[in-house]
Amino acid sequence: MSSFRSMSVALAAVASVVVLSGCASTAAESESAESANGAFPVSIHSALGTAEIPSEPERIVTLGQGTADTVVALGLTPVAVEADPWGGDDEGYQPWVREAIEERGDELPALIEAGAELDIDAIVAADPDVILAPQSGLTQDQFDVLNDLAPTVAYPGQAWSTAWDEQIRLIGEALGRTADAAELSDEIIETLTAVAESHPEWEGTTFAYTFTSTPGTLGVFQPTEPRAALLELMGLTPADFITELPVNEGTSSSTLGLENADALDDTDLLFTWFGDEAAQKDVESQPLYAQIPAIERGSDVTIYDHQFVTAASLITPLSVPWVVDEYTQLIEEAMENL
Repeated sequence: MSSFRSMSVALAAVASVVVLSGCASTAAESESAESANGAFPVSIHSALGTAEIPSEPERIVTLGQGTADTVVALGLTPVAVEADPWGGDDEGYQPWVREAIEERGDELPALIEAGAELDIDAIVAADPDVILAPQSGLTQDQFDVLNDLAPTVAYPGQAWSTAWDEQIRLIGEALGRTADAAELSDEIIETLTAVAESHPEWEGTTFAYTFTSTPGTLGVFQPTEPRAALLELMGLTPADFITELPVNEGTSSSTLGLENADALDDTDLLFTWFGDEAAQKDVESQPLYAQIPAIERGSDVTIYDHQFVTAASLITPLSVPWVVDEYTQLIEEAMENL
């Protein structure tokens, strides 16, 4: 607040009133923000157990997908994060997370391997006061070990099935930043809604996001799965048949089967990914796959850049800005072939 030299006692008195009033206003705003962001202790229930967080965490460990993104977007840097050997850089950091941390000059977190086996020793070495894993595949045994080490926030329902906005909400609650987390969700919706509004011609265009683990197989992601939810928020419409399929346990996907590929006949856009171009060639050489109308006419978005595939599989405050412009361009190109 600026200070002004008064020319009279009267003006000085007025100035002092203004200063006191401004300070009171600032204090009230601070108390309001603190109240909106929550207080400690806090208890967060999950499918695996309850995390009792006694005070605001300072040493944060993140496991699973997307959680580090929200922690960093909330202005905090974890002491350790799960490594991503498939969608990360050469060291295992997802680039949008690394860029955000380095941009503000913080030290990069330690990496925790969680491939064939979760590296519990690395988590112990990080000395966490909270472990965040709301979008992960933690087992009950792993949770029990971790929750004894530090309060551990797991998923509220099934493994790997937490809605993107619920994930952000849980992280905000655990860190005492509920209002800030809500703002992050709002910003994501605004960003993606802006894409939809700038492409009114996309309205009513149907899509399916498919995947193939091996030749002869074909699966489809449900609209609640982040990579499909992202496209719907951008203005596209999930094909009706998808929600009629049984959902595979512990996932947000369904098995369609290549023999049932004709279910995709009326779908405008087909989204899919492959590990590399050779894998794409193997699958597209199968007649039942090659005859899918979206493949035949070229109204498909097929990607195999690992970092792009990973970013497009998430809806987080860091991944969305990182991927949305290029994704929009790919959709525009596919739409030209309808």
